[in-house]
Amino acid sequence: MSVRSFVHLVFRVVICLPLVVGAVRGNGVSRAAESPDKPSEPPQKAAEAGAKDAAEGKKQDAAKEQPKDAASEQPQLPASAADPKRLEDDFELLEMFADTLDQVERNYVKDVTRRQLMDAAIRGMLRELDPYSNYIPSKQLDGFKVEVENEFGGVGIQVSLDNGQLRVISPLVGTPAYRAGVLSGDWITEIDGQTTKDITLDEAVQRMKGPLGTKVKIKVLHAGATEAVELELERDSIRVETVLGDSRNSDDSWHWMLDSEHGIGYIRLSGFGRHTAEDLRKAMQQLKDQGFRGLILDLRFNPGGLLSSAIEVSDLYVSQGRIVSTEGRNVVPRTWDAQESGTYDGFPLAVLVNRFSASASEIVAACLQDHNRAVIIGERTWGKGSVQNVIELEGGASALKLTTAGYHRPNGKNIHRAPDAKDSDDWGVLPNPGFEVKLNSREMTQLMEQRREKDIVRKSDGEAKPGEASGSEAKAADEAFVDTQLQKALEYIRGQLAAKEPAAAPAAEEAKPAAEERKPAAG
Repeated sequence: MSVRSFVHLVFRVVICLPLVVGAVRGNGVSRAAESPDKPSEPPQKAAEAGAKDAAEGKKQDAAKEQPKDAASEQPQLPASAADPKRLEDDFELLEMFADTLDQVERNYVKDVTRRQLMDAAIRGMLRELDPYSNYIPSKQLDGFKVEVENEFGGVGIQVSLDNGQLRVISPLVGTPAYRAGVLSGDWITEIDGQTTKDITLDEAVQRMKGPLGTKVKIKVLHAGATEAVELELERDSIRVETVLGDSRNSDDSWHWMLDSEHGIGYIRLSGFGRHTAEDLRKAMQQLKDQGFRGLILDLRFNPGGLLSSAIEVSDLYVSQGRIVSTEGRNVVPRTWDAQESGTYDGFPLAVLVNRFSASASEIVAACLQDHNRAVIIGERTWGKGSVQNVIELEGGASALKLTTAGYHRPNGKNIHRAPDAKDSDDWGVLPNPGFEVKLNSREMTQLMEQRREKDIVRKSDGEAKPGEASGSEAKAADEAFVDTQLQKALEYIRGQLAAKEPAAAPAAEEAKPAAEERKPAAG
């Protein structure tokens, strides 16, 4: 089929068909956008209302709160359908596109497939819209889904390349690699009998990933060993943690209490995935069992995630009122309100944010700030207040990620930062007055390095991997860097607890959920 004939066919389908059969429903799914680099990590299903679990630990029926997707509403007919002149103009534009495609395909100096040209045309079209709308071709779709779900079939190893050699950063707790004894600092010399010398990181990851229940053999050279050992690992469902503490217990689980003397807990959210709210409830239950009296929620470097997850997290700490609302040009406005059941309150709460806290993390910070539930500490957030709709193309072989709506915080403001926004403009989430604490570039790097060190699962004796500082040197380096933002949060909560000192005894009881009899099981 010639390019011109092809475009004539497209024109008939896209423009003329709705005149005969009416608007066609799409299969888009609404998502919250989040990262400046990777703007959206949508859920597998439509964004849900953030209803808390019922007392028996099962999720409440949130069907009534299910947001309707942009594509689930009856879309309007193209403007050209009711305007013959517009119809003619649209056809001329399509003809121009067809002529361009035809010229490139036939006369460009190198052979280019029509698929390459169409993919490039779609990307170029979306690039004109905003930084968060984009096209996900078939070869990138699997990786996109993994980022969305934070879950995949594999063996549970974080790896990096060191002088062309594959090295283990850390095994993930509870995974096949962790159970088999893979350690931080190990070298992986072979995967399924093939050498890893000069392998790319993507290739190594793809070789170790695979369907659940299938097996992969890897050869691992432990630190100080002269011969590699072969391990046969059965691939399992690997869930990337999004709820983390400040340090690990002896069994490699997270230790949630940062200041035992004052009963101050610490929870860090690295993203908002499908299981984030569930895992956060478990962490809160453990803190409750330890009699916590205050909490620091760290959202620094959190690029965001699922809108539904941000709503559920916000709902854990707010008992009533608006959490967030969304509205767009061609979507029905939606609102989500907090519910009292299962709310954790009665204790001081500080939320840490920085310039890399975006989207879903801004939803949480803005909600807690507007309801005076928490003090926001750190620096102004990224400023991303848009929601993307992920629409399947080619029967699910590729996808279109399109900005369809903006979200608004409880006070009605949209925190989105426009491309030409100034510092004096109203965007992002600002720290509460008196709680702005900025880190310079060097301090930011030190903070990231400190966090990476704490995330690594080490040997049972705490030995560092080769090339790293020894245990005492690492501790000294850690102590040399002072996280002033975290210290400000500790100072605030200690002050709040001191102000209630006469009521110190019942304070622990107050930290329990507001409606104890309705508190969902966290385990």
